[in-house]
Amino acid sequence: MVKPTGITNRIRVLRFERGEMTQAELAERVGVTRQTVIAIEKGRYSPSLETAFRIAQVLAVPLEQVFQYTDEEGATP
Repeated sequence: MVKPTGITNRIRVLRFERGEMTQAELAERVGVTRQTVIAIEKGRYSPSLETAFRIAQVLAVPLEQVFQYTDEEGATP
């Protein structure tokens, strides 16, 4: 079983706010596979910093609007 990361995201919401962009469209524009986008959206995989910035750029929002981090105690730094 894969342990979820402390990173959450709003990728799915942001995709739909951008004309219902599909996971495949986002993946192609970012340069990753659709499976990677699925894993990131579900919190099963944390993207590299470069990929995170690319996702934010494609979605045309600041990085902080896409990804949030919560530590083990539930605090957001």
